[in-house]
Amino acid sequence: MTDSILYTPQAVEDALNRMADAMQAPELFLVGIHSGGADVADAIQQRLEASGTRVNRGNLDISFYRDDLDTIAPHPLVRRSELPFDVAGKDIWLVDDVLYSGRTIRAAMDEIFDYGRPASIRLAVLVDRGGRQLPIAAECFGFSHEAPADCNVELVTDGEWLIEQRQVK
Repeated sequence: MTDSILYTPQAVEDALNRMADAMQAPELFLVGIHSGGADVADAIQQRLEASGTRVNRGNLDISFYRDDLDTIAPHPLVRRSELPFDVAGKDIWLVDDVLYSGRTIRAAMDEIFDYGRPASIRLAVLVDRGGRQLPIAAECFGFSHEAPADCNVELVTDGEWLIEQRQVK
């Protein structure tokens, strides 16, 4: 298998619009997972605010909540987590770019609960690529793409939004 573009910039824009439409509410609590999920959450926030939704926005860096921290890198890039609102009793939309094993989402939920006890956590992802290791499912997603285990599915935001599939070397 060779590297390939799965979804074009226009397809990604259309998916983001569909996701924002599915999340419409007078007020929303939106939390992106660094880094790709934060980018997706930013794009959804722009669309929601343009339609009149009040968006309370935060970002999480789940580096220290990962169950594989010792295997990813000796010095992982750690960003600041910011939840500038009280999560207690709130309905939270957690946003990531690609959902695979479910372990990133589990780590993000662990971190959210360290901030307080939300009423609910709903998951929105741009790509659900299958291959779950944990019982986690997205309530809102842009694309569903079953990818082989020996491939990475990545959001590329270099000027335009693309979703690529790359063979793991």
